[in-house]
This record gives sequence, structure tokens and C-alpha cells, in this order.
Amino acid sequence: MRITGLGHAGMFIETAGGSILCDPVVKSSFYGSWFVFPDNRGLDWERFGAADMLYISHRHRDHFDPWLLRQYVRPNIEILLPDYPTDDLEQDLRKLGFHNITYTHAGEVIERGPLRLMVTPLRAPSDGPIGDSSLSVDDGSASILNQNDSHPLDLEKLLSFSKPELYFTQFSGAIWWPMVYDLPEDAKKNFAHLKREAQHKRAMYYIEKVDAPHVFPMAGPPMFLRDELFRYNGWGLENDSIFTDQAQFLARLADEAPQYDGHVFIPGTVVTLESGDLSVEQTLYTDAEIDEMFADKWGYLERQRAARQQEIADEEASRAEVLPPAEMLAALKEWWEPLLRRARTIRSGVGGAVRMTIGELDLVVDFPKAKVREYAGEEAVYWFTIPADLVSTNIAEHEIDWSNSIFLSMQFTASRSGKFNEFITTFFKCLSRDRIEYVENWYAEQADVSEDTQIGDWVVQRRCPHLRADLSKTGKIEDGVLTCSLHDWKWDLTSGRCLTTQGHPIRSHPIEDALYREATAPAAI
Repeated sequence: MRITGLGHAGMFIETAGGSILCDPVVKSSFYGSWFVFPDNRGLDWERFGAADMLYISHRHRDHFDPWLLRQYVRPNIEILLPDYPTDDLEQDLRKLGFHNITYTHAGEVIERGPLRLMVTPLRAPSDGPIGDSSLSVDDGSASILNQNDSHPLDLEKLLSFSKPELYFTQFSGAIWWPMVYDLPEDAKKNFAHLKREAQHKRAMYYIEKVDAPHVFPMAGPPMFLRDELFRYNGWGLENDSIFTDQAQFLARLADEAPQYDGHVFIPGTVVTLESGDLSVEQTLYTDAEIDEMFADKWGYLERQRAARQQEIADEEASRAEVLPPAEMLAALKEWWEPLLRRARTIRSGVGGAVRMTIGELDLVVDFPKAKVREYAGEEAVYWFTIPADLVSTNIAEHEIDWSNSIFLSMQFTASRSGKFNEFITTFFKCLSRDRIEYVENWYAEQADVSEDTQIGDWVVQRRCPHLRADLSKTGKIEDGVLTCSLHDWKWDLTSGRCLTTQGHPIRSHPIEDALYREATAPAAI
């Protein structure tokens, strides 16, 4: 088996049963904000586009590049489609002319001669753009797990496919917190450090659970080349950003878990596994160039910024004409109010008004009343300031996922009156009837928390209120605080209150309370 790195989460897998092109991206993503680091334009895209199969893990634009697919990938290629609750990814692919679709199913093994494949989907509101997935591959000579951005909950089921020898996984950030928030600089630095540590702990959790001998960090970090975002590359010029690079992560991996062999995996990295023997070579960059780009990363980024300003200008020129404020308000009102009326759980979870300043328009999304109207001076739980051309473009394209466009672009600012509110970001990634109805039903199904588990001296509900992880496996308690290690969400066990976000309480009580109730319960007759 041979795996070639294509940049970010992209890879080209050659096996005894055919080749698979995974998450190929070359254009910038999220309104010209994210570029692939390091530059991958020099790869032989004609060769990779002639693959036997195409796997797109999810709709995020740093994984799904319509331009590249149209330009290089043959239209009759077999598509390995993850089993998602809505058909948005399928419709995106069909619009590009791809119709040879294999519908995969969770836990189902697909065979192509000696090649065995399994796509494991995740479907929670917080999983990517309402869906993320991983790809397991085994051709009899080698077994790999391409986890990319996904955070699977049932690792035992996933790993029952085969024991991976090579493990490819996300290690860096992919979020806007805390960089866009109106916070004191010291607070930003502290929150950025905590976010980097949480991301690192999650990556290490999966590495230890998967227990593959060879680890390849991928799916990050992005490269910011827009002038207003340039300072947020890596840890940031002011140490207030969250993006760890490959060299930094591999250094920590070697120090904290030397039993695993970590390898640089960038555009042009070719990994070959044959009869248990592994070789790793660099074909696009020399070892000296790789050492230099990490040792003098700001210098490398400056050269990239200087060389790619035309791409940024071209993207800006492609945006829609800015709508007048009254037209923009009317369009958003017509679009969002029917969705708000259906979003009962989301409205209750937000519990207040969200203010949005969009160019000259100052509006409020009144979640309790399911209304979109002009701002009238009331208090807001959140406040977003967004450029009008981005919103106008999203309206023109009827973009149903603003996380997959405006928010991941980081071309906005935000403030809030309390903790992070997951229901707000969920609403803005569910701007279609299908998505709203799916998420509302999903929240309703999570209300079943009848099963308990014991962790240390506490009895807690077994399923995490966030994404239903099994807390008997992912939960840790320290000083009365429960932490779910998958996403570093925390709860005060005495009160059951979530310390990470509004809502999402947990049921918990000390073990001695349970023993007392059992001892004093009336005898069964």
C-alpha cells in the first residue's frame, strides 16, 4: 500500500484493489481565508484525479474543493458517500456531474477484490457541517485509518474492522475561538493556550486508543494569507491563536508517547508499507526545504502571502453585490423565521436575542419569539459584526451552513454576555428545513439519560450530554469536576451544571448517596 500526502487532509491511497482520492483541496477556503500549508499546487493533480474512487469526508470547504473536482477528477469516478442524515453532500457532488455513487453505511464493509473499506459517519449537530466521517482501508498487505477531522465515539466498533498500522488524524485547531472575540489580550492568550492544550489532549487520547505504531498528523493547520488574518498563523504573533503545526506536535508526541513513531505528512510525502516494512520519502519538498519552512515559518508565510495576493483579490471580486439594508433584512426574515418556528429546542437553548451588525444593517435574531427584526437597543446574549458582502453572498447562494462559510473564515468579530452557547452555532449551520428538523429530532432523542455509570466516587449518567460519548470510557473526575476527554467539556458534579456552555446539565450524585438510598429502600414484596 502506498499513501501520498496531498496537503491538509488530502491523500491518495494506492492499494492492491484500486486507488482512492481523499479530500483533495488546492484552492483557498472560507472566503479566501484558509490556504493549504504548505503550498500543494505543485503536485501532479492529473494523476491523482484519475483515481478509481473518490472519498469526501464531509462538506467543509477545506475538505471539499469544487474547483479541483471539476478540473481534475473524471466524472464517472466511484464516489464513496458517507451515510449522513441529510443529502447536502450528495447534492453538491451531483451538481458537479458525479453520479456513480456508492452509498456506504455505518459499520458496513465494502469489498473491491482484495480491498476492504469502511466509512464511519458521525451525525451529531456538532460533527462538522452536520456530519463528519473516517475511512478505514485494508487490502491484505496493510491497514490504515484515515480519521481526518472526525471524533468517533465508539472506537471499539471502529477498530473491529482491523488493527491499523498507519494512523492519520487531525491534531490542530479548526475554529474561531478566541481570536475573533472582543476580549482583553491577556484573556485571549490564556484561552488560546487552553484551547491548544485541549486539542492536544484529544489528539493524544485517540492516538493511545487507536494504538497504531505509526502516526501521521494532518488536517491542519491552515495558512492565513489575508493581511487582517496573517497574525493568527500558528500560535499567533501575540501568542493568542490556536494552530499547532506538524513539527510542534511531533516534538510533543516524541516526548509524551515515544512508543509511537510520528512522521511529517505534507504535500508530496509518500508512505509505503510492504510486508510490514515502512518507508517515508518526500517528493515535492526536499528535507532541507521542510526543515527551513518550520524553522523560519514566518518567513515562509511572508513569501506565500506576497505571491498569492491575486488569488485573494480574485476571490473578493467573485462575491455578490452588497444588498441594501432593507433588502437584506427582508431576505433574512423570509428565510430564517420559518426555520426559527420549527427550532423549538434551539430557541429555548439560546434563550435570548442575538444581535448582528452587517454593514449598515443592525438586526436582532429574537430566538424566544422566532423573529428577525431591526435592533431596538435590547440586551443580547451574543453580538456578531460581519461584512455585508459575505452575508450578501450567502444570501445569493442560499448557503445553508454559515459555519462552513462566514464563521470559519474568521472574517467577523463577536462578543457574548456569558459562556459559549452551542445552540447559536447549531442554528447557523442548519439554515434549511431538512437540517432544522433533523437536529430538533436529534436533541429530542438525546433526552434519554436513564443509564448511569460509576466514575470514582460519583454516579453520573453514562452518556455525555454533549455528543453522547460513553463517560465510563471518556470521563475523568478531579476536584468535583467531570471532564469528557473527547471535547474537554466540563461539569460541576455537585450541581450538575455544565461549565463549558449554557444548558447541557448532567445528572450526578456521590456514590454514598446511592448506597444510602439502596440501603433504606423498602424491601420488595
